[in-house]
Amino acid sequence: MLRLSNNVEIPRAELEFNAMRAQGAGGQNVNKLNSAIHLRFDIKASSLPEFHKQRLLKLRDSRISKEGVIIIKAQQHRTQEKNREDALVRLRELILEAIKVVPARKPTKPTRSSQRKRLDSKTKHASTKRMRGRVDSQT
Repeated sequence: MLRLSNNVEIPRAELEFNAMRAQGAGGQNVNKLNSAIHLRFDIKASSLPEFHKQRLLKLRDSRISKEGVIIIKAQQHRTQEKNREDALVRLRELILEAIKVVPARKPTKPTRSSQRKRLDSKTKHASTKRMRGRVDSQT
């Protein structure tokens, strides 16, 4: 069981684990052991609340297929158990990131003081530039 919060959990039956050989360079056992894990989680068929499902399906993430299945490949560790734990942690982080609600930005106006400082700065900069120009000698 994967616990997301106090009242939201994903049962193990909804998570599909497939063991396979890890890619990349390795040692003696790389071609013999199935230590990498593919975790598949069907969003639409899950028992998640509707809000969670909608937010996950709207995500633009390469780990989510067009059919609404999250596929996470974990092959960082040497053992199947650690890779399984890693995949679960990454799934949990993905779901929690998707359901995070960002508060709406409240537009504010600049203060009079900040406006005055900005205009004074512009005036000073303009006068400095003007002083660098050509000097007309009237002799």
